[in-house]
Amino acid sequence: MFTAQLLGSIGLFTLVHILVWFTTNTQFMDGDIKDKSLLIAIVLSVPTTLCAYYASKLTYDMLESSAWAVRFIAFGTSWLIFPILTWYLLNESMFTTKTMICTFLAVCIICVQLFWK
Repeated sequence: MFTAQLLGSIGLFTLVHILVWFTTNTQFMDGDIKDKSLLIAIVLSVPTTLCAYYASKLTYDMLESSAWAVRFIAFGTSWLIFPILTWYLLNESMFTTKTMICTFLAVCIICVQLFWK
């Protein structure tokens, strides 16, 4: 099941959510980057969209035409990326009970989509 296509699609979804994090959250960071947050959002919009497009395409093809599976894998991937970047770059703890439960559930969602036949 772990093919190059699977790794590519999860890798692209990971990149999508990293880019989305920066487009939406640089406005909350300290320093000069905060003043450039709208420019960053504009510059990253096309690469983010292209990565999302190809991540969805790869996942859809790999999972034999299941838009729901694509959505849930994208969602689960976002819940793995957001807490880490928010903790590391905004100093907001991901180690709260609520966040840890949501992160665990995100992993469960990805596993259900990948391994439940």
